[in-house]
Amino acid sequence: MTKEKLYLILKRLISSLLILFLVITLVFILIRISPGDPSLKYISPKLSPELAQEVRKSFNIDEPIFFQYINFLKNIFTGNFGISYEYRMPVLKVISEFMPVTLMLALFSIIIQLLIGYYVALISIRRKDGFIDKLFKKSSIILYVTPGFVLGLILVFLFAVQLDSLPSSGFKSIYYDDLSFIGKIKDIASHLILPLLTLSLPGAALFFNYFRDGIEDIMNKDFVLYLKASGFSDKIILRKHILPNSLKPILSVAGIELGFLLSGTLVTEVIFSLPGMGRLMIASILSRDFPMVIACAFISALFIILSNFIFDLIKVKIDRRIWKEILS
Repeated sequence: MTKEKLYLILKRLISSLLILFLVITLVFILIRISPGDPSLKYISPKLSPELAQEVRKSFNIDEPIFFQYINFLKNIFTGNFGISYEYRMPVLKVISEFMPVTLMLALFSIIIQLLIGYYVALISIRRKDGFIDKLFKKSSIILYVTPGFVLGLILVFLFAVQLDSLPSSGFKSIYYDDLSFIGKIKDIASHLILPLLTLSLPGAALFFNYFRDGIEDIMNKDFVLYLKASGFSDKIILRKHILPNSLKPILSVAGIELGFLLSGTLVTEVIFSLPGMGRLMIASILSRDFPMVIACAFISALFIILSNFIFDLIKVKIDRRIWKEILS
């Protein structure tokens, strides 16, 4: 690796750390200045003022906001996000219990979005300006603009209510512990089908348009016509030349999409009663659980930054000419 590349990577790392710092600082200030006191639900009018003050002290909210911020930064740098007011246990331990569902949904969803978007785009291009092409383009617009909660409720009505073929909520059945290993996998998979469809269909519609427009644009380039005239097969031209040259904007969008998916899929988790990061963060905001909100915001921002960086590295792997553009 050259010194120039090392400098660009270091520059990107410093800017990412600065973004993280600004995000958690903004969240800390907003939640501290917003109305409400998390200790009030633990304080009874029958308690003495001294005992009430002890409760506030246990929540670390008895000091001025500036000193709270300084202590907060010290704890963050040591990896200590504190104790959850609601769960009365370490914040990171609580998050570790909610994170697997969000990770599973996010990773499966981004794969499904890219695969559906790519293969449907190929079918559409092969039938350009035909009925199938027009149908896919119009359907993609409808899917993309449909709110997530509407799409989720439609899927629940069709598959859970009318057809009674898939569970409508939860991550696993009540008899999950009595199942065999294969049965447990099938049970979780059946519960994830509707949430994954709710998450993936709008994203697949978006990637369909990116794939279709990108591939069609590259197909009309002079070098593609030259390759065809030279006798290269359509499959080789598509795999080695058209697809790599059309992936740049798609990977940029994929990085952003994966980041948001990893930071919590709130609407889907609420509709299907899934224990994920999105539901955890909203519940923490409503209950004024300061340490949990800050930790969730920190992890969400970290996921967004990491997912963008990972997809940027994939772009570099495909085309090393864009080093400076990505790391600038």
